[in-house]
Amino acid sequence: MAETDVISIDAAQQLATAALIANRTAPDIAARVASALVASEAAGQPGHGLSRVPSYSAQAQSGKVDGFARPSLERVTGSLVRVDGAFGFAYPALDLALDALPEMARGNGIAMAAVRRSHHFGQGGLHCERLADQGLVALVFGNAPKSIAPWGAKEPLFGTNPIAFAAPVPGSASLVIDLAVSRVAKGKIMAAEKAGRPIPEGWALDRDGNPTTDAAAAMEGTMLPIGDAKGAALAMMVEVMAAALVGSSFGFEASGLFSGEGDPPNLGQTIIAIDPGLSSGGTYGERIAALMTAMAGAEGARLPGSRRIGARLKAEREGMEVPRLILDEVRKLAGGQSLSRLD
Repeated sequence: MAETDVISIDAAQQLATAALIANRTAPDIAARVASALVASEAAGQPGHGLSRVPSYSAQAQSGKVDGFARPSLERVTGSLVRVDGAFGFAYPALDLALDALPEMARGNGIAMAAVRRSHHFGQGGLHCERLADQGLVALVFGNAPKSIAPWGAKEPLFGTNPIAFAAPVPGSASLVIDLAVSRVAKGKIMAAEKAGRPIPEGWALDRDGNPTTDAAAAMEGTMLPIGDAKGAALAMMVEVMAAALVGSSFGFEASGLFSGEGDPPNLGQTIIAIDPGLSSGGTYGERIAALMTAMAGAEGARLPGSRRIGARLKAEREGMEVPRLILDEVRKLAGGQSLSRLD
């Protein structure tokens, strides 16, 4: 089993920021990207956490992602904005969208942001949660480079294409549902590869179409969709929602997210925010409370996304346990960049 080290949230934030700054990323953008990665790590999603720093750094070095890009926002209608990520990191572009959507949704009942020329958007549930914590129901669709074959085919065409959802729960933490249409997010396989760990059988096939528990072989092969044909259909749906709808690349057109080689991936994301008070005629709070009560009374049931709350509290209290190989790689990338002066 891979050896691990414990690192505090603050120390991880400083380390990831320093690594990105040392690899052609503006300090404020590096801090924003690091914050998103560390938040994913703290929430128990290491596939979108610190294991991404090396690939992000390689892409910033090569120019595959522009570490100095500044996104821009265009207001198309009262309920629609388009955000141009300018081939930079996704998180600053998503910030523009998430800042604009609440007022638009409250004024129109529903609002949408179409993000193009974007990059890996990390843990989609975190973006939805920001809107739910402001009283809005939210959906996020994001596509990814090809890794899933259409059902019945052998060659990958669609990405793992995450779908995320969040809803406010008065008096309690927001309900967050976050899933990839593959049986597991590809980032988990990448994290296993970097940590030298095997993966469970049933996650992926190797390049010859054989089941594998070797993370490196899985990275070169094909991901298996959830629900077989249904999962592959969902992957295609997300390609429409996150690529065709916003004018970005499809998964089979996008370059990979795990190396510095190739052109910018030009991925897309669609974010939808809904004011549940307006749509329900003021009954949303009572209705969601009834649903949560029913869930609490279902013996053995676990609320989707609930583990993130415990993981965050533990990370804040005890720090995060991260494979030593990953931390050593991030420390090496940070090089001589000062961890005490990141401005």
